[in-house]
Amino acid sequence: MSRITVFGAAGKAGSRVVAEAAARGHQVTATARNPDVLSALPDGVQAATGDATDPDSVATLAKDTDVIVLTIGGPDAALYTNAVSATASAVRALGPAGPRIIHMGGGASLLDADGVRFFDAPGFPEEFKPYAVGQIRALDAYLALDQSVTWTYLSPPPVHFAPGTRTGHYRTGLDHPVADDDGQARISYEDYAAALIDEIEHPRHLNQRFTVGY
Repeated sequence: MSRITVFGAAGKAGSRVVAEAAARGHQVTATARNPDVLSALPDGVQAATGDATDPDSVATLAKDTDVIVLTIGGPDAALYTNAVSATASAVRALGPAGPRIIHMGGGASLLDADGVRFFDAPGFPEEFKPYAVGQIRALDAYLALDQSVTWTYLSPPPVHFAPGTRTGHYRTGLDHPVADDDGQARISYEDYAAALIDEIEHPRHLNQRFTVGY
């Protein structure tokens, strides 16, 4: 059993990560800036006030956890890099006892068949660019960290990522989307959460980005 603290636990992905971790018997702390949004948590899950961009907030919660999961999101690109900075600082301050970081990343930094980032390909939607820029900068920030911080960045598919059903089945890749027989990369939030908790239980991508799809 791991002690897992989820920032952004009220969101579509965060709530599913919390549910998946709790169902497997992990000790879960669900955090949000406003804890009132955490009223419908699974049995045994503890609610806490937490801001992933606030170094003091992260440092307080990091002391009692094995894994910090960041499932935060928003159009402010600085949100993502501020969260990386705050979380990495808290982990580094705790030394070898510090938790791992699992970051719910973006799919825009994945590479297409020509080796071009989806963000840089023609037709990338303008409305998604602020989110994509933030997640790309977050990945760059992780890659620049020293080995005193252990992290994993999990990218969903660049397009087909939505609530659905949990099958428990998925495949993994690194920098290219995992496409199915029709050439599309897709996964549900539920199976993304399953993959994330699998990575916590059986680490295979330490200090690395990976992606999942059917």
